[in-house]
Amino acid sequence: MTYAITGLDPDAFAPLFALDDTQLAARGARRVVADADRGFPCRISLTAARAGEELILLHHTSHDVDTPYRSAYAIYVRRGAAAPTYIDTTPPVFEGRPIALRGFDAANMLRAARLAGPGEADGAIRDLFADDGIAYIDAHNAAHGCFAARVTRD
Repeated sequence: MTYAITGLDPDAFAPLFALDDTQLAARGARRVVADADRGFPCRISLTAARAGEELILLHHTSHDVDTPYRSAYAIYVRRGAAAPTYIDTTPPVFEGRPIALRGFDAANMLRAARLAGPGEADGAIRDLFADDGIAYIDAHNAAHGCFAARVTRD
């Protein structure tokens, strides 16, 4: 079984960087400059922004479905970030933190979930995908609850 994790599409967020702070605020978003090399996980690159890099903090619907499991929360996106794909390996933003993994079926209903401690996400993903009824997995940072990435069968 092979899985893939890809960052969010940068084209969907690029226009936000052209907005001024008032226009961003009207959308419930904020321009942020990372003040450390950790703590600002970009959902496009799936890596942490470095101190001094510009990001937009915004409300994002990560699970845009017509079921009770529709989900949205705050995420960071970084200016100029590319969206890599990780095949059978977890991205840097999963490292060093507990990850909540929610396995959904083809009808977008929650079928199973796992909590993975630091370094355990790969095994938990494989465990969830051992169930053929799980179509995809949404990963969230366990402590803050924010969307981390979508995991798909490859």
